[in-house]
Amino acid sequence: MRAYERLLKYVSYSTGSNPEATEVPSNPDEFIFARDLAAEMETLGFVDVHVDEHCYIRGTIPANIENYDGPVLGLIAHIDVSSAAAYTDIKPQVIHYTGGDLVQDAEKGYVVSRDDYPFLTRYEGMDIVTSDGTTLLGADDKAGVSEIMTLAEQLQADPAIKHGTIEVCFTPDEEIGRGSDFFDIDGFNADVAYTVDGEAFGEVQGETFNALSATVRINGFSIHPGSAKNMMKNACRIACEFDGLIPDSETPEHTEGYEGFYHLIEMKGDVERMDLDYIIRDHDFALAQSRAEHMHRIAEFLNSKYGDGTVEVDIEESYRNMIEIINEHPRLLELPIEILKEMDVEADTSPIRGGTDGATLSFKGLPCPNIGVGGHNFHGRKEFAVVQSMDSVVELLIRLVQAIAKEPKTL
Repeated sequence: MRAYERLLKYVSYSTGSNPEATEVPSNPDEFIFARDLAAEMETLGFVDVHVDEHCYIRGTIPANIENYDGPVLGLIAHIDVSSAAAYTDIKPQVIHYTGGDLVQDAEKGYVVSRDDYPFLTRYEGMDIVTSDGTTLLGADDKAGVSEIMTLAEQLQADPAIKHGTIEVCFTPDEEIGRGSDFFDIDGFNADVAYTVDGEAFGEVQGETFNALSATVRINGFSIHPGSAKNMMKNACRIACEFDGLIPDSETPEHTEGYEGFYHLIEMKGDVERMDLDYIIRDHDFALAQSRAEHMHRIAEFLNSKYGDGTVEVDIEESYRNMIEIINEHPRLLELPIEILKEMDVEADTSPIRGGTDGATLSFKGLPCPNIGVGGHNFHGRKEFAVVQSMDSVVELLIRLVQAIAKEPKTL
């Protein structure tokens, strides 16, 4: 079975993670997919397959090299999908793309515009999996799951592919930042790992953002507006003033590459109190910290204007740039880059403008770069995956497990 065929099947499970839920997994349907996936794993040569109480699916592909004592490789993907767009009743379709706009539904006018997404041209003559335009597709990260499962199937079918021990884990709730919360690194037994959770085929990513979260509380004072002169302290207006002091050029809509940003993700409240939630992102931790310090300075300025205690800022660290750890294991990036070169593909090592479970796991002792799955436009109705790119990801993984097996244990 080819990877895309698994993807067509896997997207039928409605596994959108729920940021409002407190339990893990956040969506009970993740368990349905997990149990079916575990049953399939047992048919593909995995041993010690199990689904734990938090919906982590684990299994081992035993080494087929006699007396193997090399690195144990981990492969990780997540079974949930984003809830940023509709994720139920997904109707996938395979379209042979010949150029122009990628038409999802001609009658309703749902297209992936080549003008908006010029990278479409690189896929002319290939086959593309997308939805009917009313939902996301779920290639993030069911394409990664499909590719790992197809790797296992091909290893089982061809014992001439020599490989070491491979530990696989499929995680829940990655899309809401909880994918690594209950990840049992000690039980996983891998020395190094890769998340198969990037976008285009050829991505090999060892850098993430450093991530801080900022909670801003504005304490106002309400009084009847007819008698409010020199007495009312309108938290709504002060909140606008606070955000107005954030540099406009340092927001997501004005940044790219290595440029960091502040991002106001939610504000709620009334005259008496406003709560503002920000995220701060930068590949350079010192620059992320400087943004946090700037927010404290804004609070000091507004408190001098409106009175002590008017503005409170609380900053918390979410995750760090995993390059700090990956730099200690340079072969983890060199190996896939070398393999891609053998496949006549130039690796894209651009930094991730986001985070991965691998970032958190790296700082917990499991160095874990990220590999692209062959898809684009994640989290939205224009999401798609490329059939031939997914095949190439499987080929990359086959070559990678062989290469890792030849490396020293202390990779």
